[in-house]
Amino acid sequence: DNADSSTLHAVTFLRTTEILTVNSIGQLKIWDLRQQRNEPSQIFSLAGDRVPLHCVDRHPNQQHIVATGGQDGMLSIWDIRQGSMPVSLLNAHEAEMWEVHFHPSNPDHLFTCSEDGSLWHWDASTNVSEKPSFLHQGGRSTAYLSHSTINQSVVSAWLSNDPTKDRMEITNLIPNQTLSVNSLDVLGPCLVYGTDAEAIYVNRQLFA
Repeated sequence: DNADSSTLHAVTFLRTTEILTVNSIGQLKIWDLRQQRNEPSQIFSLAGDRVPLHCVDRHPNQQHIVATGGQDGMLSIWDIRQGSMPVSLLNAHEAEMWEVHFHPSNPDHLFTCSEDGSLWHWDASTNVSEKPSFLHQGGRSTAYLSHSTINQSVVSAWLSNDPTKDRMEITNLIPNQTLSVNSLDVLGPCLVYGTDAEAIYVNRQLFA
């Protein structure tokens, strides 16, 4: 009861004893279910404007890495081991981001969807520098994220901080969509999403 003073927009497990929530004043909070009190164990927030956060997901293997999306369409990557602000803010959608998901078995791949009718596949895998650079169509800018050369299995590409080294590949999977893409999920080579068109769409060849 009385957990937050503002609307909660999304909740997900961080681990069996902790949950993550995001709210309408731009805060990411961690709650420890072992503690018998109404306060979060940690509070993180976006600097400046309190832009509402709508969605949250955690990296399936490295649980300190958390992704959120909000009303301004930005993708925020957080390292909950350090600081209270995101480690990366990436230009993304032109309107509200409704859902963000790491691929459960291939977490260098991330998926986001938006009110603007787009569904983006973010590819931060190590071989992205071997592909032709990809400037996404119609977006505000290209997102840059580097890839660590030191022990890739330990240092995640999502937390790299040399923005000139490599360009992340971003693909809009449904470029001609005009209606809001409200929800998505991903498993193996399959992506499912739902839109204002009152239909469920299935993409079975994500990595084809």
